[in-house]
Amino acid sequence: MDNFENHFLIAMPSLNDPFFHRTVTYICEHNKDGAMGLIINQPTNLTVSELLEQIKIEINDKTQAGKAPVFSGGPVQTDRGFVLHSPQECWNSSLQLSGDIMITTSKDILASLASEQGPNKFLVTLGYAGWGAGQLEKEIAENSWLTLPADSEILFDTPTKDKYEKAAEKLGINIWQVSNDVGHA
Repeated sequence: MDNFENHFLIAMPSLNDPFFHRTVTYICEHNKDGAMGLIINQPTNLTVSELLEQIKIEINDKTQAGKAPVFSGGPVQTDRGFVLHSPQECWNSSLQLSGDIMITTSKDILASLASEQGPNKFLVTLGYAGWGAGQLEKEIAENSWLTLPADSEILFDTPTKDKYEKAAEKLGINIWQVSNDVGHA
């Protein structure tokens, strides 16, 4: 079994599922039981500041973090929040996914974003994408997804509107020139 943990999935142009069309998904976990990932290029109409207000966390109006969008991480448990962030040693509840990416579901990091004490780089999502045992491997074999190792620059520093193209460019392709015809050689 290939392991796609700490990889991006780039939706093929032919993937017409309305939730995953033209998405880039960061795979947080992948094992024999399935996979879990977060879509990183589908902003909601909610900002971090508005999210914090909803969960009763007071935000410093001067913080840049409050202006950041909250992303739709996937169709599963859309009321559950996840924060992907750059490493910082003070977050005991965060799980290290790679040398430059951590994840948490803890509210304390959201409070830190409100006061400018949070990580330098972050992405907040609501919901996640999940695959059962063997489902992701099957979808990849059916040419629904392109895969590549995750890149923190695309994750944290690339403008949302450019993530899809930039991820494909890392593979050396122009995603808009990929044919919708699928087949196996």
